[in-house]
Amino acid sequence: MAHTGLTIQAANAWIDGAFRPAQVEVEGGVIARIGAPVHRRGPLIRVPDDAVLLPGLVDAHVHVNEPGRTEWEGFRSATLAAAAGGVTTIVDMPLNSIPPTTTVEALKIKRGAAAHSAYVDIGFWGGAVPGNLGALAPLHRAGVFGFKCFLSPSGVDEFGHLDQEQLIAAMTEIAALGSRLIVHAEDPALLGGDRALGADYAAFLQSRPPESEASAIATVIDGVRRTGCRTHILHLSDAGSLAAIRSAKAEGLPLTVETCPHYLTIAAEDIPAGAAAFKCCPPIREAANRDLLWEGVVDGSIDAIVSDHSPSTVELKTTGGGDFGLAWGGISGLQVGLSAVWTEARRRGIPLSALVPLFTAGPAAVAGLAGAGVLAEGAPAHLTVFGVDDSLPVDARRLRHRNPISAYDGRVLKGRIRRTWLHGDLVFDASEGGAGESPDFRGEPSGTLLSAATGEDARAQKLAETGAGR
Repeated sequence: MAHTGLTIQAANAWIDGAFRPAQVEVEGGVIARIGAPVHRRGPLIRVPDDAVLLPGLVDAHVHVNEPGRTEWEGFRSATLAAAAGGVTTIVDMPLNSIPPTTTVEALKIKRGAAAHSAYVDIGFWGGAVPGNLGALAPLHRAGVFGFKCFLSPSGVDEFGHLDQEQLIAAMTEIAALGSRLIVHAEDPALLGGDRALGADYAAFLQSRPPESEASAIATVIDGVRRTGCRTHILHLSDAGSLAAIRSAKAEGLPLTVETCPHYLTIAAEDIPAGAAAFKCCPPIREAANRDLLWEGVVDGSIDAIVSDHSPSTVELKTTGGGDFGLAWGGISGLQVGLSAVWTEARRRGIPLSALVPLFTAGPAAVAGLAGAGVLAEGAPAHLTVFGVDDSLPVDARRLRHRNPISAYDGRVLKGRIRRTWLHGDLVFDASEGGAGESPDFRGEPSGTLLSAATGEDARAQKLAETGAGR
């Protein structure tokens, strides 16, 4: 696509870790200049004073599921939801698609499925499973941004979990490659197993206790210490594990951690009986735990907030008639993450400036995405306008996710994405009309398939060489 020139003026633009007035000039799909109004390239867009200009958000934890389970979610529907949520870069998880991204051939299949359907940029995680340990180098060379593993059953037979010995083997191999490991950390010995539990959420919560996360995270930290492998803890729900994570970071270990909007905005006490839309693993915990997670957000212990967008069909979510043990687990929240977290942050008196890095540069750094998540000269012109006081009533039937089920359904959130640009081209525009108006998507899918491999993606490689946005 031939990217048009563009100039955006904003009284509050997120630049170098602070909001300040700026003029952002875009040319050739990248940010050409940031400064006081002097030049002008193409049309002039003025961001209203009741909104802020942000770098495009980065979500490094998205299950797209195409191919193989495309009825759960697909690249078109997922990236439309992303754009509507201000997210301009996602990194796709290696499951629940079939085949899982555990071989080079599977990666090629997935890239082929995404090639003509992406409304935002997409990178890909590889998988580390018992069957491919010792043979991860080809996937690394093919451009995955790192490798995901489970320490407990993943829920799908084609993506097996690692025991402790296999975890150390994977860490040793991945460290030698100079890549990163991302870990679903629950100890299977402390889980209640897959069985009927009834409609009472408390029974499900008891089946996945915080001790399971704490034990698995301790195992991971020990592995990092032994191997030096750069490692990331996925979807932290147990705030009690933050102490061990803080100690590991203070020790200098290459460890990062993320949490998710649902853990920061929903409490176990508020989940109705049989409401399986709220089921996820690890689970949403009590309000007191949520408070401690927010402490980790504010003090910098948590490196990223990502959706863990893990959708399925309505039928799978309602399997068992609301039995939390039988329903499929996973939260669909890609489109509303920033709004949900900002709503809760406002209630707590936490400024937007404390959140922006966790939705932008933080997840970009976790995945090693050069130039993403920043407003900087030479970086991709991925931009979004966020109306901080706008009302956003959530109707699951109107979200861009493929299946109309969401834990946020019926909530009225504060803050709404008004516009999103990808490579300087407007891809989403809800700036006209109210929150109930139908959003306007512009143009054809024009997202780039990103690669961590040298030379496989020219734009990403150029940014890596110049250090733009870092």
